[in-house]
Amino acid sequence: MSTSVGGSVLHGLYAMPLMRRVTPPLIILVLLLSACTGGGGGDCSQQYWDGTIGLCLPDGWTVMDRETLNRRGAPSEMVAGFQKEAAVAGQFPTLTVTREAVATGIDSTAYSKASIRSVAQLPGYKLLDERDLRIDGKPVGLHIFSAKPLPEEPERRFYQVSVATKEVGYSFTALTPLAVNDSLARQIVTMMHSITLTEPEAAKQE
Repeated sequence: MSTSVGGSVLHGLYAMPLMRRVTPPLIILVLLLSACTGGGGGDCSQQYWDGTIGLCLPDGWTVMDRETLNRRGAPSEMVAGFQKEAAVAGQFPTLTVTREAVATGIDSTAYSKASIRSVAQLPGYKLLDERDLRIDGKPVGLHIFSAKPLPEEPERRFYQVSVATKEVGYSFTALTPLAVNDSLARQIVTMMHSITLTEPEAAKQE
């Protein structure tokens, strides 16, 4: 597996693929959460599908359009964003999706493992939990960790799933305050389990 795959799988989280520092979407995520001040269970209420990636959004989550992402400084590799409508500890939890080119033949399982290895290099990294799940039939990992990528910002909790198809890798990363209640955790896990790179039946019927 190439260094570039292992380095940027975290969708650039704090990675330097090929020894080149890129705009780290993790920092953008932290800024998105910090810039916003201001329930529900884990059931899916809206099927999101953009022609390439899909997931189910629980009640109370909205899609951030490209204009909103651009306004908040999101890099071009960040291809989708979702935000919880209700604030948690004065901040709005977010989930973003980033895309990168990967080496031919890298499947979701290998890409996921590379992502998990890379994340341990983040400032203040602490493993909180790891869970197995299957995305489009392929085994991947749901990686839950805390980190402090910006010295002036508090520790954050991250949930991440990375998948790959053909020569493209996607990383889905949710960002929340360090302490989360069971309801919010359940919503995020619901979204992560629903990730797909195959058009869902619900989208076909629209």
